[in-house]
Amino acid sequence: MREYRLKNPFSELTYVAEDSVSELQPRRILTVSELTRQIQQLLEQTFPSLWVEGECSEVSYHPSGHLYFTIKDSQNVLKCVAWRETRDRLKFTLESGMQVICGGRIGLYTKKNSVYQLYVDEVEPKGVGALQLAFEQLVAKLKKEGLFDEERKRPLPEFPRRIGIVTSPTGAAIQDMLKILRGQMEVVLRPVRVQGDQAARAIVQGIKELNGIEGLDLLIVGRGGGSLEDLWAFNEENVARAIFSSRLPVISAVGHEHNILISDLVADLRAPTPTKGAEMVLAQRRVTLDRLVAVLENPVFAEPEEWLKEFQERIEEFQDQLLEGIREPLLTAAHRLRLLQGEILAGSPRALIVQQTQQLQRLRDSLVSGMARSLEKGQARVEGLAGRLNALSPLAVLERGYSITFDPQGRIVKSTSGLKLGDTVRTKLHRGFFKSRIESTGEE
Repeated sequence: MREYRLKNPFSELTYVAEDSVSELQPRRILTVSELTRQIQQLLEQTFPSLWVEGECSEVSYHPSGHLYFTIKDSQNVLKCVAWRETRDRLKFTLESGMQVICGGRIGLYTKKNSVYQLYVDEVEPKGVGALQLAFEQLVAKLKKEGLFDEERKRPLPEFPRRIGIVTSPTGAAIQDMLKILRGQMEVVLRPVRVQGDQAARAIVQGIKELNGIEGLDLLIVGRGGGSLEDLWAFNEENVARAIFSSRLPVISAVGHEHNILISDLVADLRAPTPTKGAEMVLAQRRVTLDRLVAVLENPVFAEPEEWLKEFQERIEEFQDQLLEGIREPLLTAAHRLRLLQGEILAGSPRALIVQQTQQLQRLRDSLVSGMARSLEKGQARVEGLAGRLNALSPLAVLERGYSITFDPQGRIVKSTSGLKLGDTVRTKLHRGFFKSRIESTGEE
């Protein structure tokens, strides 16, 4: 008799046989579910984390947010699932035929035919970066929709006076732009995050809010330089569509000269840097002034009336702009003067006397009102007590028809036991009295 010790990952069994292992004892029988669980444990323990390369196919973006697909090579197919959290992190759109590298873990899906599949945590396109692929896919999509068409792009206003800027309030970009624009025109800054997961949403909101402000001539949307990851918010589809939908002309001024972003392609004008964007605005003003000078120096038109009309329109336009530029500082100064005047008056002796007089008047009114309320309460209390006393008064009893009898000694008669025949008694009525002599007594 021989002893055989066989090992497997699930258990350790010892079998005993004489000459062969054909009659192994004891025999262990597993249910299908038990076997499935052991296979599942073996897969999860053996492949806790791995990367698999293959061609993408059968891509399905489920309404629940999950992503289902398969990857395959020349011989085999592997089912894959990426949960909604993983799908939301993907910068590009997964498409059939794409060569990808997937990272995750192998698991057994036991609810349907016990199929093993890859639970994907990360997906990378093979041969090109995920961000670059996402950029190329979105460019192709938006270009097909016409968002980059030159025909729809608007020129800058001839003489911009008030512009909105969507950027970070703390970066070098806004400081550079303000150095150029300060004193030249009014700037309305909409501070936003320009980097990170929430940056694109903030930029979209900033563009929408500035579009709702009356009197703005154009927008500059941008930030300083950085890596592709840092600048990625300006490659997001929602930012591109917000720029496309803007009622105001938009200058995209992002990064450095070598950075070409989707916001640059959809904007009405691209500036290589934020500084260049501010310079373009001032250059537009100079071009307008040069044109006006040219009109004044060379009034050669088909008809003199045409030259006079254009000249008058330009003069009126500049006059309005000049008056507007003067009016606002004057209004601000007048408002500030009124505030200072109020502060001075508030601290003057006369104002203090008026204030104390008003305080004394309020105290006097409060005292008089309090005394009146106290007198009313006292009077009501006295009247109440008088009513109670009157109700207990003997006179009130007599008024109701009763009388009081006094014996010869002047005492009130309460019982006949103290009276004698022949005694003279005195009876008091409500009005007047009378005397009587006792002739008989008795008990009722």
